[in-house]
Amino acid sequence: MGILQVFTLLGALGMFLYGMNLMSSGLQKAAGEKLRGLLSVMTSNPFKGVMTGLGVTSIIQSSSATTVMVVSFVNAGLLTLVQAIGVIMGANIGTTVTAWMVSWLGFKADISILAVPLMLFGFLFSNSKRDKRRHIGELIVGFSLLFLGLSFMKNSVPDLNASPEVLDFVTSWASHGFGSVLLFLAFGTLLTLVLQSSSATMAITLIMLSMGWIPFDMACAMVLGENIGTTITANIAASVGNTQAKRAAMSHTLFNVFGVIWALILFKPFLRVVGFITEALFGLPNPAADGFVVSEMSDGTVTPESTAALYGLSMLHTLFNTINTFILVWFTQWMAKAVCWIIRPAKHQEQEEYRLKYISAGPLATPELSVEQAFNEIIHFAQISKKGADYTKQAINEADTDKFEALREKLVKYEEISDRIEYEIAAFLNGVSAEEVSESTSLKIKAMYKIIGELESLGDSGETISRILSRKNIHKKRFDASAIKNLNTMADAVSAAYDVMIANLNAAHRGVLTDITNAYNAETFLNTLRNDFRDAVIEELENGDNNYQTSVYYMDIINAYERMGDFMINVSQDLERGFVLK
Repeated sequence: MGILQVFTLLGALGMFLYGMNLMSSGLQKAAGEKLRGLLSVMTSNPFKGVMTGLGVTSIIQSSSATTVMVVSFVNAGLLTLVQAIGVIMGANIGTTVTAWMVSWLGFKADISILAVPLMLFGFLFSNSKRDKRRHIGELIVGFSLLFLGLSFMKNSVPDLNASPEVLDFVTSWASHGFGSVLLFLAFGTLLTLVLQSSSATMAITLIMLSMGWIPFDMACAMVLGENIGTTITANIAASVGNTQAKRAAMSHTLFNVFGVIWALILFKPFLRVVGFITEALFGLPNPAADGFVVSEMSDGTVTPESTAALYGLSMLHTLFNTINTFILVWFTQWMAKAVCWIIRPAKHQEQEEYRLKYISAGPLATPELSVEQAFNEIIHFAQISKKGADYTKQAINEADTDKFEALREKLVKYEEISDRIEYEIAAFLNGVSAEEVSESTSLKIKAMYKIIGELESLGDSGETISRILSRKNIHKKRFDASAIKNLNTMADAVSAAYDVMIANLNAAHRGVLTDITNAYNAETFLNTLRNDFRDAVIEELENGDNNYQTSVYYMDIINAYERMGDFMINVSQDLERGFVLK
C-alpha cells in the first residue's frame, strides 16, 4: 500500500466526515424552527420522548448532534432529565437510518454516480437569497460529499487478496472465539472515539465486511463497540455544563452499555435472530448461518452474499437499539435515579446562585435553539436583578451602621454580578449571531442585546442607591418617618414593576406576549409617585420644614427608583419589537 493510497484513503474518510457534518448542519438549519416546535410537545411521557428523539435523529442524520442538543436542552432547563432519557433512546433508533442509507445507496445503488451532478443543484441552491434554500443547498452538497467519500474509501482500500499473508493476519484476529468478539468490540469503540462519528465507523465496518476482511459476527461486535464509543460526544459536551447536563450524558452511556452487556450475553442467539429476519425480509442468504462467507465484489457488482451481510449488519444495528429501548423505556425513572446517584452535585454548586445556569454548555446546534437557551438565561438574569433591588429597601430601613454596610456590600456585589452576566450572555449571543440566522432570529438577538444592557443598568441603579445612602450616613443625616414611608412605597412599586417585566419575559419566551400595557401602567405609576413626592419635598423646602441636604439625598433615591422603571419599560418595549408577532 503506497503512501499516496494511504493519503487517498484518509482524504476519502475526511470527505465522508465533512459531508456528514455538512448534511447534518444543513438539515438542522432548515428544520430549526420545526425542532423548536418539537420542544413544545415534550412531556414527561417517555414514549413521546422516544418518538421525538427518533424523529429528530432521522431528520438530521446524527445521533451525536441529537444527544449534544439534548444535553444542552437539559443544561438550558428546556428538558427534564426523564424527558431527555426518552429522547436519547429514540435518537439511538433514529441513527440506524444512516446505516440503512449507506448500505442501500452506498453499496447496492452506488449513488456516488449522481453525487457530482447533485453538487450542481447544491451550488445553485446555496446562492439563493432565501435562507431555507441555502440550507437545502448545504444539505445537498453534504449528501454528495458523503457518498463521494464513501466511494473513494471503497476504491482506495488495499486488495488484501493480493497479499495473502496480510489477509491471514487480519482474519486471524477473528479466530479466538469470544475473545475475538471482545477484541473487535474494543476496536469499534476506539475507532468511534477517534473519529467522533459512529456513522463513519459504521461505514468503515460495512466496507471491511463487504471486502471480506472480517466475518459477519466480528462486524456485529464492532457495531456494538460503536454504540459505546458514540456516547463520548455527549459526555464531552456535558463536561462544561451543569449537573443535570452531565446526568443526561451519563444516561446515554448507561443505556448503550446495558445494551451491549445483554447483547454479548446473548451474542450467538441474537445473531441468529438477525440472520433469520434478514433472510425472511429480503430473500437473501442468512448472514449468521454456519459457513456463510462474504463473496468478493467483482466488476463493481455486489453479490447476494455481500448484500446479505450489509443488510444483516444494518438490521443488527436497528434491532439492538429498538430492543434496548423497549426494555429500558419502562425504567426511565430508575435510570434517572441511577445517574443522579452516580453524578452528585458538588456542595459549592448547590449553594451557588449567581453562576450562569443555562448557557454554560455553549451554543446549541442551531441559532434558533440557541436563542431559546439565551432567553432562559436572560429570565434568570432578571430574577437575580430583582433580588438585588430588594436589598435597596432593606438598606433604606437599616439604622444599624454595621448591618447597613453588609447590605451595601451586597448591592456592590450584585452590580458586579450583573456586569459579569451581561458580558457572558453578550459573548454567547456573539457566537450565535456569527452563524447564518433568519430575519426573525436576527430581530430577537438584537432585542436580547438591548435587554441585557437594560438589566445591567438596573444592577448599576441598586449600587447607586447604596452610594447615596452611604453619603447620607457619612454626613450624619437621617430620613424622617414620612420620607422612609415614601421611599418604601417607591421600592414596592419598583418591585411590582420587576414582577411585570419578568412576567412579560416569560410570556415572550412562551410566545404568548401580545401587548405590554401592564408595563406602561407600572411605569406610569412610578412616574406619578416620583412627581408627587418631588412636589411635596419642594413645598416642604419652601416652608422651611426640611433640611436641604437631606432632601437632596431623598430625591436622588426617588429619581434612581424612577429611572429603574425606565429601564424596565425599555425591556418590555424591546420584547414587543423583537418577540411579539405583528
